Amino acid sequence: MPVLIGTSGWHYAHWRGGFYPRGLAPSGWLAHYAGLFDTVELNNAFYRLPERQRFAAWAEALPEGFVVAVKASRYLTHVKRLAEPAEPVHRLLERAEGLGAKLGPVLLQLPPTLRADPEALDRALAAFGRRVRVAVEVRHPSWESDATRAVLERHRAALCLADAGGPRPPRWRTADWGYVRFHRGRARPEPCYGRQALASWAGRLAELFGPDDDLYCYFNNDPAGCAPRDAHRFARALSGAGLVPSRVPSARQAPLTPPDHRA
Repeated sequence: MPVLIGTSGWHYAHWRGGFYPRGLAPSGWLAHYAGLFDTVELNNAFYRLPERQRFAAWAEALPEGFVVAVKASRYLTHVKRLAEPAEPVHRLLERAEGLGAKLGPVLLQLPPTLRADPEALDRALAAFGRRVRVAVEVRHPSWESDATRAVLERHRAALCLADAGGPRPPRWRTADWGYVRFHRGRARPEPCYGRQALASWAGRLAELFGPDDDLYCYFNNDPAGCAPRDAHRFARALSGAGLVPSRVPSARQAPLTPPDHRA
């Protein structure tokens, strides 16, 4: 499978005049996106978990082979803080499985204030069983421990490799697949990534993963239309590093949004 490259969501009004043609109605944005990308990370499920029917409608609208990664509801990660995971995990999967074969990994993004609790993480990952792949994005430094790594490896869960103004530790490979999120680059306009930063990431991933490994990469730096543009540049960097990227927009199809059209 090629390295799947996409963005964290698609419903951004400030992409009008850049990634989305100015006259394209919001109802046509998903079709436009899916005509240029092979995957998306459903970021808004974190704030409000859609009903199963909504997931099924997206599956019906998306082309065959398209992959949707789903960010888990904040109820599990930020309200319950991984405690008593059985019910929120069941509810999440019961709904997200409406995507059918288009369902990709689930992302657990832990709060930056949540200190390491490997036992709680173990219980949460166990609740998912083998129904779906799970990636975990940790944000408190206390998670950088052998105990955390062992839990992830035991459940074949991927540590989410993250960049927010630079690579964020830890940087482990914990499964036979990988997950990467790009939050904020240092180039202009903010929060875009520069070519050198993307080339460095491509080289880093080529050292961790081979051409036959499944790898999911999402750009969460949506302001100014940076995410689609950076996805295009990252695909070129991956090719240069010996990895095969998925379909992404051309440079012409993913321009930055002009300042006078940004929300």
